[in-house]
Amino acid sequence: MSLRKTILGISAFMALVCSAPALADAADGEKLFGQCLACHQIGESAKHLFGPKLNGMSNKPAGLAEDYVYSGSFKKAAQSGLKWDDESLDKFLEAPLDFIVGTKMAFPGVKSEESRASIIAYLKEFNENGERIKAVVEPKIIKPIVIEPRKLATEFVVPKHGVLHLGRRALDEEVVAWDIDIRPDGLGLPKGSGNAIDGSELYENHCASCHGSFGEGTVRWPVLAGGEDTLTEERPEKTVGSYWPYLSTVYDYIRRAMPFGNARSLSDDDVYAITAYILYLNDLEDEEFELTSENFTSIRMPNEENFTADNRHEESYRLTNNSEPCMNNCADIPARIIQRARVLDVTPDSE
Repeated sequence: MSLRKTILGISAFMALVCSAPALADAADGEKLFGQCLACHQIGESAKHLFGPKLNGMSNKPAGLAEDYVYSGSFKKAAQSGLKWDDESLDKFLEAPLDFIVGTKMAFPGVKSEESRASIIAYLKEFNENGERIKAVVEPKIIKPIVIEPRKLATEFVVPKHGVLHLGRRALDEEVVAWDIDIRPDGLGLPKGSGNAIDGSELYENHCASCHGSFGEGTVRWPVLAGGEDTLTEERPEKTVGSYWPYLSTVYDYIRRAMPFGNARSLSDDDVYAITAYILYLNDLEDEEFELTSENFTSIRMPNEENFTADNRHEESYRLTNNSEPCMNNCADIPARIIQRARVLDVTPDSE
């Protein structure tokens, strides 16, 4: 065989291998679909949750789920001819926020091509009525890998100098990147500002899909507004306006953890604007209010006075017992069980 033919043969083989589609396993896809169950259901009893039910969607135009309210961005994509086939589903699952900018699906995506293929294979097994049209594939039998047990920490010999040389000291810039907490007195607040009008648009794009356009909450997501004078009721409505003691907690949480599935994507000014809008939703400020790093600490929340500082370090046992807490025989009288959880029924009543 000539060298030229050999090279061409190898090239053809490599092209075939590189272009081969990812292996799809519906049984694996069923397991992987567990990460989707918080927002989606599939099957004969499926219902709309935060996202639509996914019955019979394969090779169909997008946006056909009846009685489900899609985001404006998704509606535009559907009107432009988006169809759910293997290729479009794969791209959407890989990076939903990039495939449809502004979608309510605030999910970072599935990075593994094989995992995406398996999820798609699982979705294709359900028809429009939620009936499973293919038999479940039995899981593969994999021989267990024998691994020698790891040593316990007590089995390692510690050098005489006591240093194990594990890791390194954190760089100053690494500490700064993690040290983003904000105290009620304003320590840690970044410079910036934002108003409730701009916050309204930002909130609608990033928050309303979970918390509702007016902070009323959707499905199982938290309510952010309302609840005034309910804290003494049997089932109080604990919202930002009715319960939270400090505005710094609102800003810190939004900045650190929101939007859901895309945390740390908002600028500091965006967070100021959304925080200002949440104050407006709770009737604590007007719609033209601007929140800044300068006026931030002047905002007092209605329920602040009902929170007290942790003063356990001032209690008598700490002051009279070498500042160490009592760990046994601390009470003057024997402890007595007055009620058990199964009788008290700590589980909230279902609606």
